[in-house]
Amino acid sequence: MTPRGTAPSSPGSPLMADEPHSLGDVLDTLERLADAHDRVTLGQTVEALGSRSYGPFLLLPALVDISPVGSIPGLPTVLAAIIILTAAQVIAGREHLWLPGFLERRGFRAETVRKTVGKGRGIARRIDGWFHGRLPALTRGPFVRVAAAACIGLACTVPPLELLPLATTAPMAAIAAFGLALLVRDGALMIAAIGLAAGALALGAGLLGRS
Repeated sequence: MTPRGTAPSSPGSPLMADEPHSLGDVLDTLERLADAHDRVTLGQTVEALGSRSYGPFLLLPALVDISPVGSIPGLPTVLAAIIILTAAQVIAGREHLWLPGFLERRGFRAETVRKTVGKGRGIARRIDGWFHGRLPALTRGPFVRVAAAACIGLACTVPPLELLPLATTAPMAAIAAFGLALLVRDGALMIAAIGLAAGALALGAGLLGRS
């Protein structure tokens, strides 16, 4: 039995999962982690979701920013740094996601994670019903690197936009769309994410130009 607060290390551990292919899979994994630990860290999440599954690690930081938690000063910039680190590894072709130790140790109380998962169940079911497996060729090969490059560009706009109320929502929503498209292998959503990215970059440029 794995002690509470200790990350599982055995490949046979029940917390180790196949790579998720839906938002519901991601929430299930987070719930299992919250049930097994007092605090859920990024390192535990990487291990449980699968170190080669990049989609959730583009999606989840963006969703945190869009949530009320994202209003904490400085947090959007930290989340953007995680996105840039993840996307850069996608472009580099790394087979396994790596996080520095100080990020691996960051996390949230288990109760906070359980509440967030509970609130997200309804929308996750709807999203998983809407987006699944259309034009899957657009979520493989060079298209993955294109999405990662777009996420880096969008995340780079977050630190200056953080100075303006709610201004980081647009780039983070586009990043979330890219992450979800990669997670559920939906090429139609990938096309929509490109459109969102273009709109978010134009909006960000306009806001910064007027500030």
